[in-house]
Amino acid sequence: MIKGLVVIEPKIYSDERGFFYEFFNRQQLLKYGVNEEFVQGNHSKSSFGVLRGLHFQIQRAQGKLIRVLRGEILDVVVDLRKGSETFGEYFKIVLSESNRKILFVPKGFAHGFLTLKENTEIEYLCTDFYAPDFDSGILWNDKDLNIDWELEKYDLKEDDLIISEKDKNQGTLKEFIEKGGEIN
Repeated sequence: MIKGLVVIEPKIYSDERGFFYEFFNRQQLLKYGVNEEFVQGNHSKSSFGVLRGLHFQIQRAQGKLIRVLRGEILDVVVDLRKGSETFGEYFKIVLSESNRKILFVPKGFAHGFLTLKENTEIEYLCTDFYAPDFDSGILWNDKDLNIDWELEKYDLKEDDLIISEKDKNQGTLKEFIEKGGEIN
């Protein structure tokens, strides 16, 4: 795993009534070395085969605490931290309503996900506010990144994916580097 990323597997209390778990606990995050203040919460719903990303803000970078409420995603992050030993490398993980894993992504990463089930809902807390003037991204299928989105595993083809025009037209990692390649 890339340094700075944290996967949390919360303790889940289940009985005949249902379940309970803490998805956010500052003391627990501090034990993992996460000392961030979260200022914004986002909730999104996507159909099967939606691919969102790879997004980041070039200024006012956001750390994110991500979980799936319903459905399942293949969550992918790319290290864009200048000077990092793993710059340009990616990490991926399946987050789902059944595994209840939570992923902390620090500032300096591009983030994206592929929905693996219909009506998937994710929630994420952010360490800074959305700043549209600094919104940026990297092309999800950048050949230099060579991310394995595992399409075949989920019986998907590239033509099946539902991708926004903005995400289809993002630049490559190489272009990001040529522009200075720095997230603040």
